[in-house]
Amino acid sequence: MKSIVINEKDSVGVALADIYAGEREAGVLLADNIPMGHKFALSGIKEGGLIYKYGQPIGSAACDIQAGSHVHTHNVRTNLKENVSYRYEPVAPGATDGNGDCADGAAEPAAPGMVPGAPVYGPGNKNNCFMGYIREDGAVGARNEIWIIPTVGCVNKTAEKLAEAGRRIYAHTYAFMHPYGCSQLGTDHRCTQTMLAGLALHPNAGGVLVVGLGCENNSIDEFKKALTLLYEGWENVFDGRIRFLNTQDCADELSEGSALLDALAARAGRCSRSQAPLSALRVGLKCGGSDGLSGITANPLVGEVSDRIVMAGGAAILAEVPEMFGAEHLLMNRCENEELFNKTVSLINDYKNYYIERGQNIYENPSPGNKAGGISTLEDKSLGCTQKGGKSRVRAILRYGDTAKAGGLNLLEGPGNDLIAVTALTCAGAQLILFTTGRGTPVGAPVPTLKISSNSDLAGFKSNWIDFDAGRLTAGADFESLAGELYDCVIALASGDITAKNELNGYREISLFKDGVIL
Repeated sequence: MKSIVINEKDSVGVALADIYAGEREAGVLLADNIPMGHKFALSGIKEGGLIYKYGQPIGSAACDIQAGSHVHTHNVRTNLKENVSYRYEPVAPGATDGNGDCADGAAEPAAPGMVPGAPVYGPGNKNNCFMGYIREDGAVGARNEIWIIPTVGCVNKTAEKLAEAGRRIYAHTYAFMHPYGCSQLGTDHRCTQTMLAGLALHPNAGGVLVVGLGCENNSIDEFKKALTLLYEGWENVFDGRIRFLNTQDCADELSEGSALLDALAARAGRCSRSQAPLSALRVGLKCGGSDGLSGITANPLVGEVSDRIVMAGGAAILAEVPEMFGAEHLLMNRCENEELFNKTVSLINDYKNYYIERGQNIYENPSPGNKAGGISTLEDKSLGCTQKGGKSRVRAILRYGDTAKAGGLNLLEGPGNDLIAVTALTCAGAQLILFTTGRGTPVGAPVPTLKISSNSDLAGFKSNWIDFDAGRLTAGADFESLAGELYDCVIALASGDITAKNELNGYREISLFKDGVIL
């Protein structure tokens, strides 16, 4: 079998491998060549007729489409509109409460965060735990690194030089450069401060050196206020774990900075891993360079793993609001209550207005790479993208810069841009990120960023980027077994037993969202 029909309502099949005109798939004689990940019509579709994939409309026919024909951007148009009225139609409750461990061979009861129909697992991890670094504030780190955070772009090179010197003493020392921290106003200035404060308080950092210049808007004194807004009393709880260096106040900033790093290295060196509950795990969910198989292989697989973590009391954080457009109604109906539903409506509409107010088409998506991989419309992309959130109930809506506190599925405000999204996930408290891709990307967050390929060709060709091959599903691998393998991989990654390729390659970057003017 070289194709799949995902849902009985679908009017298209999806090629799991390249298929050629004249071949017969899903009972249809193909009229065109169909590249892997692309769609073909299962029967004739009249102009204006709805096109279904995942059991949901992904657009309508821009012209008459014959059975067996290639269905893509040349003959499909989006049905999405700027103004949509939403109604709360929640999934009926019915999941069984219970978070207890399960006996050997027994299925663990569904936790309150699961919607009916979600799979119930007997996790291989019987103790629902991972091995992490338990911090003074109760958060648990998956790593024990030293992070250097510039308050302003003017000291980026200083931070980089300090990191180079620091690695001679403590190998896992990293600097996170950015161009902001001065000449910003209003929301942009507050966002920069909040995101950098989120990094400084992150549990993966066993030590933090904040490096300032001295005359910037985001001076060290002002930055400390941002820390207080995120965590009141941080001075006592994080005593010794966060240090500060104002470079205009010292004759030799590299020498003084190195001394501070030595002290942080000694402190971090005294930390050790211990058993921590999975309820302390916050996993970021992200996709980039998706293709037509992403919503069939990698994203559903991540959704299953996300559900397992939620069942154990942990949190999954789903980013990329523009890539919820067209699938947002499915997320809204999984909101735990009407208040969360209303917050989700605001999340979606606020982001639509962000585009509209700037005179931009809110559906300038999918990207050229997405289209080359078989994604035709934003609905097509979003319905695949949101599967990373599994079937868990939506428990919280996070605005940009918020920290995830609730277990369950959290929806995070922010764009689809890969670097901005992985930074936002990190600052929201994710100790690691599950990043699915069909086209491939080397990008990495400050935290471990596990790359999961939607197809095996990519996994083989870019083995230096890809950590896990979800494309094996198209070759007949068992879904439950592969989900178990990925789940075990996530626990091992959180416990430090394995390393993500972004860590091995040294690919750790941040990017901050900018909306307003710069002086």
